[in-house]
Amino acid sequence: IGGSGLGAFIAANSKETITGAISGVMGLIKGPKYNADDYLELLTLQYQVFRTARSKGMLALESHIDNPETSDLFNQFPNFASDHHAVEFFCDYLRLMTLGTDNPLEVETLIDQELEVHHEHKSEVSHAVNIMAESFPGLGIVAAVLGVIHTMGIITEPPEVLGGAIGAALVGTFLGILLCYGFVGPIATALKGIVDADHNYYVCLKTGIIAHLQGYAPAVSVEFARKTLGENNRPSFAKLEETTATISPF
Repeated sequence: IGGSGLGAFIAANSKETITGAISGVMGLIKGPKYNADDYLELLTLQYQVFRTARSKGMLALESHIDNPETSDLFNQFPNFASDHHAVEFFCDYLRLMTLGTDNPLEVETLIDQELEVHHEHKSEVSHAVNIMAESFPGLGIVAAVLGVIHTMGIITEPPEVLGGAIGAALVGTFLGILLCYGFVGPIATALKGIVDADHNYYVCLKTGIIAHLQGYAPAVSVEFARKTLGENNRPSFAKLEETTATISPF
């Protein structure tokens, strides 16, 4: 049963999805990629960027956007700077703003489309694992049917022999359901939970960008972004204000 399910999983999915499932399962103990400190750093970064754009103009960010790896601005925030996809995401929309994009509704629509595609891509692993989990009860029934077929071949045996054969056949159904709801299904749910949690990092970025485009002050823009975070990762207003007050204007 387990071998059939695993074989079907390998046959149905790409190499990227298979390796993603392996690394995802191994990373379940670590939990979501981003923690409370990462979100505080992200909000502080947005404050610094928006403050620089407001005081010096968007063109002052151009050199940092074009070369984020060597940017003194981004390198103040090492966790963010080491996250290639987050840096690319943020810089792409800052670049649009330097090119003259200033309609928050259009930018929000574009960001939503990108985030939807990104989220669907990241969810492929959990979806594939969930499909594998759902296949186990059916494979268990196949094993049970094979056991019944074997039992029919020894139908003339005494009841104690038939009882053992029927019990062995039912083990297939039991094992299939156990694998589905007791092991693989919960793993798929946990993988999906991590993807959803990490998705909030980009939602936080999006909210700050849109608030900035709408003309709000940097402190207000990051407050909008802070409000999108869950209680476990959301710094208090006082904590965020204290942190942003300690960074020098760039």
